[in-house]
Formats: sequence, structure tokens, C-alpha cells
Amino acid sequence: MATEVMPDDRALRHGRRDRALAQMRAHDLDILVLGRQANARYLAGAPQLWVAGTRPFGPVATVVRDTGAVHLLSTWDEGIPDDIPHEHLYGLAWNPMTTIGVLRDIEGAATAKRVGTDALSPSFAKLLPLAFPNAELVDGEQAMRTARRVKTPEEVAVLRNTLRVAESGLATTVAALAPGGSEQRLIGVLLEAMTAGGVSTPASQDSVWVTSKEHPWRRAGADRLVRSGDLVAISAGVLGDGYIGEVGRTYPVGTAGPDAAQLYRRWDALWDRLIEVCRPGAAAGELLAAYERAGEPLPAMPVARGLGMGFDPPVVSPQLRATADAERLEPGMVLSVTGYVWQSGVGAVFGRDAVLITDDGCEVLTTAPHWEH
Repeated sequence: MATEVMPDDRALRHGRRDRALAQMRAHDLDILVLGRQANARYLAGAPQLWVAGTRPFGPVATVVRDTGAVHLLSTWDEGIPDDIPHEHLYGLAWNPMTTIGVLRDIEGAATAKRVGTDALSPSFAKLLPLAFPNAELVDGEQAMRTARRVKTPEEVAVLRNTLRVAESGLATTVAALAPGGSEQRLIGVLLEAMTAGGVSTPASQDSVWVTSKEHPWRRAGADRLVRSGDLVAISAGVLGDGYIGEVGRTYPVGTAGPDAAQLYRRWDALWDRLIEVCRPGAAAGELLAAYERAGEPLPAMPVARGLGMGFDPPVVSPQLRATADAERLEPGMVLSVTGYVWQSGVGAVFGRDAVLITDDGCEVLTTAPHWEH
């Protein structure tokens, strides 16, 4: 059955656009040329074809600060918001000079003094000055990161819906967890359940693994079979309405022994410390310190990151500790927070939750139960 492609809700897209325009003023940007898919949708509110991996930079969306006009790369009208008129759409072109000609004709292009881009390729670094002859090209990614770091109430509502789909997929997968199965089958169960929930684009296809008893942050044997006594991690993530919703849990297969129960208690202690940090005004780097205070090694991946249209700020990892220490949590931020503990001979307990920073603390948006122990 065909499904009509709809633009994002009016209140959702205008709330985001107002934030982006405010940051354009704060960063003194006359025009912003966006090539990253998440940034383009954030500003325009038009769903675009999802692609795996990376793609070359191109001027997908262009916004003029003084008029608020949005010009969008699109070869069709379906899903385009009514506040982006047809004459503001421009199609794909084999000759990049055709695209440059379109940009040059945008009202305000000839007089713009500062034009920001969220990325740039060598070819467009040479071509864009032809479209904006009197402008200095500057980094516009920081303006978009600042706009996206705090969510509007409408964005939080979309995230709640997306998280419910991820949690439904998680519950179906847990029900199928049994000795003799395989990681591949469980991944299929998860993807099928999330598609039945209305979202057919997974955030990741490598979403179920038997945790290794020999090495942290690795999967178990190459056969990828599930055996009694294994600790199986499930990371359910979907991309719905442009927003990533994800939840992670670890469940034992069959009866968990005392060593596994002790590992879960360690995870509980770590999680309590992580949640204590999630309050307005706290340094994001305190999430790293929470691992240290709990006596747990820092993981090889981000402890937390902003949840939204991809990797939103802040990104809290050991490799970016100085940046995380300087970042302050604010009301309206939504974080994907990861807790991870491992024990040789036992395996790992992995958990990931979405946490909304509120005016006086935080709210955990994910409600899927952890293993009762």
C-alpha cells in the first residue's frame, strides 16, 4: 500500500527553524548553506531519501536570514512544506554550474557578507564564491549544533513516539530469546517488530550480540549462536520522523548465575551515578567521572550523546574529555546515556536509555524494564 509522504508538523518545523535563525543572528550569518541531511531536514522540515553511509557535500538546503526564505534541493513536491514555494525548489544537475546559477539568483545572495556551510568539498569551496560574490565563507556547523543541542517540546514529543517503537521491538526480541537461537534470527525479529510499529528504517542493523566472556566490548564466538547462560545485549534503534530513538538492554539466556547477578548489581550502581549527573548546570564530563567513581573502566565508545537527528551535542567520550568538561547540561537536552560493565568469564551488562534534562533534574524517557535480579 502506498503511503503519502508528509512534511514535518508545522509547529515542529517552525520551532526548529526559529532556533536556527536565532543562531544565524548570533553567529552573524547572512545565509546558511546546508549539505548534511539532518541539518537540512531540521531547517526545512521536508523528509528526504534516506541513504546509508556518507555522501559528498552538496547544497541541499539554503536559508536567508533576513527573509527566513528556505530554498531546497528537491526533484518533486511531495512532502514539501507549504511555506517552501515551488519556485524555491531546485533539482539535481550534472553540471554544478547549474546549481551555482540557482544559488546566485536567490534574493540576498549578491549582498550577503557572511555565508556559512555545515561542510564543504574542495570543488564547492571553489564554486560557492561564484554564487555569493561579496561574501566570506565561514563554518556554519557550530550554529546548527547550538540550535540542535536543546530540543523544543515538539521535538521531545516526536522522540517519545520513536522511543516507544524501539521499546516495542525490544520487548518482542526479548520474548524470542532462547537457547539454540542465533544473533541473526533475533536481529530479524527486532527489525520486523519495529517495522510493524511503523518505522522501517533501523538506526543500526548490528543490534543483537552475545557478549564476550573473554574481552570487553566484543561479541562472543564466530558462530553467533545463543546458549544457556549467555548474556545477550540488545540495542533497539529506529529512525522515525527524522529522529533516532534507541534503547539498550542485556538479558541472560535461561537462569542467570550468581556471578551474572553480581554484574547486574555493578551496573545498577554505575547507573545510579550516571543519573545523578543528569541535571541542569552539570558538566557533561561528569558522566565520565561517574564511571571512575563507580570503579568501572571507561568504555571505548561515547558514554553519552545528544539524541535527536543523529549525533547531537554533547558527545561525551574519553577521547573528547576536554570538550565534555567544558559542556554544561541544559534543560531540554535529550541524552542517550550508556552504562556498561564487564567481567571476565561472565560477559557484559549493557544498558542505554534516553534521558531528558529538566528544569530541576531529569526524566528517563525509556521505560523498558531491565532484568529483574
